Amino acid sequence: MGFRCGIVGLPNVGKSTLFNALTETQAAQAANYPFCTIEPNVGQVAVPDERLEKIARIAGSAKIIHTQLSFVDIAGLVKGASAGEGLGNQFLGNIREVDAIVHVLRCFEDDDIQHVANKVDPIADAEVVETELMLADLESLEKRVENAKRRATSGDKEAKALASVLGQALELLRDGKPARLTEPKDDEEARLFEKAQLLTAKPVLYVCNVAEDEAASGNALSEKVFAKAETEGAQAVVVSAAIEAELVEMGGEERKEYLAELGLEESGLARVIRAGYQLLSLKTFFTAGPKEARAWTTPADAKAPQAAGEIHTDFEKGFIRAETIAYEDYVSLGGEGPAREAGKLRQEGKEYLVQDGDVLLFKFNV
Repeated sequence: MGFRCGIVGLPNVGKSTLFNALTETQAAQAANYPFCTIEPNVGQVAVPDERLEKIARIAGSAKIIHTQLSFVDIAGLVKGASAGEGLGNQFLGNIREVDAIVHVLRCFEDDDIQHVANKVDPIADAEVVETELMLADLESLEKRVENAKRRATSGDKEAKALASVLGQALELLRDGKPARLTEPKDDEEARLFEKAQLLTAKPVLYVCNVAEDEAASGNALSEKVFAKAETEGAQAVVVSAAIEAELVEMGGEERKEYLAELGLEESGLARVIRAGYQLLSLKTFFTAGPKEARAWTTPADAKAPQAAGEIHTDFEKGFIRAETIAYEDYVSLGGEGPAREAGKLRQEGKEYLVQDGDVLLFKFNV
């Protein structure tokens, strides 16, 4: 299952530098001028998870395969993008194709790096981008809601539900609020709302790009961003893109020592990746054996057959049951055999809601 996080922000806020560090490539040209990223660059990143390492050791696995997220570096938006300013329409289309938005905000002063508005104000920057997304959604919704209302008068039940949920989103947008604050009344409205693919309905992670000496504690500007995120149901993390770029060139032990000197327990990118995973309401389950130990990604509400389908569609079609061991039991007891003997290996059926950390073995018949 592929999940894509789109990295957005005004020009020269450090988002391409962040993308390069995230993917440990130089695929995105980190240049000090607007629109240096014209085509979206896509990078796959492993989601760090210490649990997988422990499972692999216990299972004696020859190979470890982490679950992954895709990050898309989308070129810098500017005021007027919704009306086609800069390369706006193309970029808005790219944003529409991602599952979540990682919004990089400049929270550092540097006379050598020009700010597109000639001042450092992350809240104003966030509002520029959010406004452009809102304007694009408004233009889309005004026509769609009217059409849905007309169809609803003829007794079309789906049109009635669509008019209700999109009408609520339209009112929020008119009040200057993102569509993600919409509250569908039932499963049908939730389905139609998701299908609408509104730009401001996508979950948002604000990444506060700070100076190197502020990476551990943040600063007054990042505090404002965290406050904004809290009011919107969004998330925020503090990162120094400059530090992350340096870490790319270092080996494991050197990285640890460098982070320790800066007062950091882990890289900012590890926080970004984990926050992106949480933002999309994803869970991890594991499979383990002599050949490999592997982490798999599944939506938080996935039941056992859907989780099996992440491995192969045949597993879902022919699902019989899932042999399930909770992560804590797998580790504390020492693997599948001891867990089975202790009665901690459960047989779960089609209605089982997969739990984060489950170690699973699927039984199926095609």
